[in-house]
Amino acid sequence: MDFLPPARRGGREVWTKPEGKRYLQDMTFDVQLLLAALGLALILEGMPYFLWSEKMPEYLRFLAERPPSTLRKMGLAAIIAGLVFLALARRFF
Repeated sequence: MDFLPPARRGGREVWTKPEGKRYLQDMTFDVQLLLAALGLALILEGMPYFLWSEKMPEYLRFLAERPPSTLRKMGLAAIIAGLVFLALARRFF
């Protein structure tokens, strides 16, 4: 299938298929997005220590007393919740 010559849009090449559908031909790594995601992760990780610094040692002791299987399940639930949020963000925004 032939493609029409690319046009430039925002520094990216935009190819148009003969049917009129457009797609971006760009495989660059977005460092700005990576740094924003890491910054957000650090903010979210640091908030409990800042907001509830008196209660954090108690909570960490509570977590240390849990069996590894419970911690693994909590981690898996957090991963699944994160993937759901990412999927929703990509679909609706």
